[in-house]
Amino acid sequence: MQFEDARARRGWVNPQKQAGVGVEDIANHLEAMLEEVHIKLSSLVSDLLGVSARRMLHALAEGETDPAVLATRADGRLRATPEQLCDVLGACQELNPIYRRLLKMALEDLHVIEKQIGQLDQEMADLLRPYQDQVQRLAEVPGLGVDSAQQIIAEVGVTAATFPSERDLSLWVGACPGDNESAGVSHGHRSPKGNRQMRRLLNQAANAAVKYKGSIFQILYRRYVPRLGHNQTIGVIAHRLCRLVWKILNRGVRYEERGPSLSQRSRHQRAARMIRELRSLGYRVELPNPPRSVPA
Repeated sequence: MQFEDARARRGWVNPQKQAGVGVEDIANHLEAMLEEVHIKLSSLVSDLLGVSARRMLHALAEGETDPAVLATRADGRLRATPEQLCDVLGACQELNPIYRRLLKMALEDLHVIEKQIGQLDQEMADLLRPYQDQVQRLAEVPGLGVDSAQQIIAEVGVTAATFPSERDLSLWVGACPGDNESAGVSHGHRSPKGNRQMRRLLNQAANAAVKYKGSIFQILYRRYVPRLGHNQTIGVIAHRLCRLVWKILNRGVRYEERGPSLSQRSRHQRAARMIRELRSLGYRVELPNPPRSVPA
């Protein structure tokens, strides 16, 4: 079946695991290497694999030694000033050529891995094209995207028909908050064991969803985090997302944001980003008016 083929192509047959190294491993390796030579770029750039950091790292690997020139490679939206970047990049003037070579090798490995992941994503998109509507409806949820939507469908099915209710899916995923209580005393709140792949996806989505300004997920995060802490609050958001996934797939509804301060501009920006991502994978995107919606 196309659905089973799609599942076999993602994570299940993952180039990162086959090669024994992943994108996160390379990011950690780069950070350790830069720290070793006293280039503390990560103190100013949140993502070493982001656009600004990559431009500077590529220039550094190609032999650039002037911190001021490297600083000009940063995107104009980067919060760090050119003076701050010059300060953390000052050690590049004395960088040993072997480190430049190691940096170049790491960036080349990163390119190969990302190319392989892109090829698998495209193959999976080709197989899931008959289910474009389900992919698109899931991708509309804050924190999720086209890639996450495809992975979720490959795990739970196009309509999540195996699971009679939201609770059944949550139990299978292991996204239900687990309470270990005896004689009225709570000894832990760890979630039960379940599908690790789905739980990882939902936790990542929850961490992303709470950053959407004015969204219901950000409101819930601010409400619960003082009492529960970050990790447990993310677990609560992941559980809510899991139940939402079941509703969208099983009942054929669409997500509707109910956050009070979400601007129309941010809605359009998110929709445009999702459409670009869908079209880049070969989906044909139309924009009909959704007949039904479900609040978060």
